[in-house]
Amino acid sequence: MSAAAPAADERLAPTSYVRRLLGRPELGAVVGAAAVFVFFCFAADSFLKPSSLSTVLYSASTIGIMAVPVALLMIGGEFDLSAGVMVTTSALFSSMFSYQMTANVWVGVLVSLLVTLAIGFFNGFMLTRTKLPSFIITLGTFLMLTGLNLGFTKLISGSVSTKTIADMEGFSSARALFASQWNVGSVTLKVTILWWLVLVAVATWILLRTRAGNWIFAVGGGADAARATGVPVVKTRIGLYMGVALCAWISGQHILFSFDVVQSGEGVGNEFLYIIAAVIGGCLMTGGYGSAIGSAVGAFIFGMTSNGIVYAQWNPDWFKFFLGAMLLLATLLNAWVRKRAEARA
Repeated sequence: MSAAAPAADERLAPTSYVRRLLGRPELGAVVGAAAVFVFFCFAADSFLKPSSLSTVLYSASTIGIMAVPVALLMIGGEFDLSAGVMVTTSALFSSMFSYQMTANVWVGVLVSLLVTLAIGFFNGFMLTRTKLPSFIITLGTFLMLTGLNLGFTKLISGSVSTKTIADMEGFSSARALFASQWNVGSVTLKVTILWWLVLVAVATWILLRTRAGNWIFAVGGGADAARATGVPVVKTRIGLYMGVALCAWISGQHILFSFDVVQSGEGVGNEFLYIIAAVIGGCLMTGGYGSAIGSAVGAFIFGMTSNGIVYAQWNPDWFKFFLGAMLLLATLLNAWVRKRAEARA
């Protein structure tokens, strides 16, 4: 009698396209984005105009640039409540250093990069050394930066805003990199859209194709278990916070070279918009799950909603209500999608 053939290992069985699709963190956000898009197509006659869509993309990109690193940080199981004011800190340092030192604008830009990365390193270092929750660490940084932005600006400039640096050497080339725009027919595309797409692509490659991406998911899933398997938890967390700082620097330079002057009180509260975009895009508050593409979709939903309400000629006071409702619905939908994916696994 011939021996019975060994049973096939279910882990080696091919996974269907539908099962892979249901396992994607951004699935719920894509469905939500399609629904919001269709809704405003009917609710606002001007929503589909090329100029309106370019405005939506610009609004989405200004949030999306920061939502990408915040999403990676949340996948790693942490938060950064200082992200919003860090953007303003970056812009203020570039402007005030260049003005006070009468230096080439690029000198101020590079000094700002070093200062902003140092803030990110500080957040990560304090988190790993003190073992305090990231909520507490970054809340402290948020408060310090808020006071620093206002205090230093008043001390150096004598007001709550910086002096103009538009006539200084290097301003034009810096504006070309951080705040330029192109006209394609009747559509105006700003450079932040390109920055946004590049950051999404890089972050997706890191998460899905590199060892660092595996470390991020492992740390978010459980730091102790990740450490036991050789994952450099400390370096990973510090790197994630410095990634947030890098994107804060990019956003800050865009603000500076778009408007020439910076208001020291800007950025307060924006950290919640970045977190909301990441959560709507499929990131779990508990860490270990999410995607950079999902954060981009979440930012796009933000851009459609914030501008769609205006195009529909509704009272903009209702915007925060819709934003909160979307956050709750997205969280519930993401939890359902993950449960379905785990049940099919």
